[in-house]
Amino acid sequence: MTCTDPESLHGIAWLACYLSSGKHMLFYSSFGTVLLLLAITAPVSLAFGFMGAMAARAGFAPLRWLGLAYTSVVRGVPDIVFFLFFVIALDQGIEYLRHEALCPGWTEPVRQGNDFIVCPEAKAPLSTAPQWVHEVYNFMLAVFTFAIVFGAFAANVLIGAMRAVPRAQMETAEAYGMSRRQAFWRILVPQMWTYALPGLSNLWMILIKATPLLFLLGVEDIVYWARELGGSKNPRFSSYPHGDWRIYYFLALLVFYLALTKVSEVGLGRLTRRLSHGQATAAGEAMRKAGA
Repeated sequence: MTCTDPESLHGIAWLACYLSSGKHMLFYSSFGTVLLLLAITAPVSLAFGFMGAMAARAGFAPLRWLGLAYTSVVRGVPDIVFFLFFVIALDQGIEYLRHEALCPGWTEPVRQGNDFIVCPEAKAPLSTAPQWVHEVYNFMLAVFTFAIVFGAFAANVLIGAMRAVPRAQMETAEAYGMSRRQAFWRILVPQMWTYALPGLSNLWMILIKATPLLFLLGVEDIVYWARELGGSKNPRFSSYPHGDWRIYYFLALLVFYLALTKVSEVGLGRLTRRLSHGQATAAGEAMRKAGA
């Protein structure tokens, strides 16, 4: 069987060649892009959230105001609006800084009506850069944007979890001679995860559902390829003409997301049971009663 002449193929042979075409390979690899985004964004968002929670609890008033403003403002803006605005602002901010550093002799204004024009050397990335550089740049912008948004939600969860740890635990630690810093890292932080995990679990599920927004950030994700490959194709534009097959492609995405959320539920359930063991929480009490 050969795929060099699609017009001579029929039935299973046609379908096999169609599903193994170059564009379908890009479609399959885009599933890896989504998983990579989740793998990178989750810990980065958690780091942003932890720093935001610490800032919101800080004794230094300006830092506390900054932490509270971060969690309130970002959570109050619709995700799609923040993604569209923040990515453009971040991209232009990077190019503006490069423009100021690399093109000091530039005399024309950067902002010309609705256009944002910088010198060619300041473009990020450069127009002469390989395609993979542009793709990596867009992906990193997407990771940073996702981390900013979901970090604000994570910060709110962690603030509540820190407050849920009994004050008596901290007082006991201080009575044994621990400093406030030692009590924070050795007593408060290890115990807060038990209280934070339900909220972080929900946040993880929301992050999974938000990955189709990658298309808005210039990343060719699974939604982009499902729409492109599933749309009607005629012999003039495709070697494998077909009707509107978008329903089949989006059904495949439905199965993928349902499988991913199911695996996440199982993994998070096991993690919850592990962290709740021996803890003075509702889940820990249920485990003690079950063991008795």
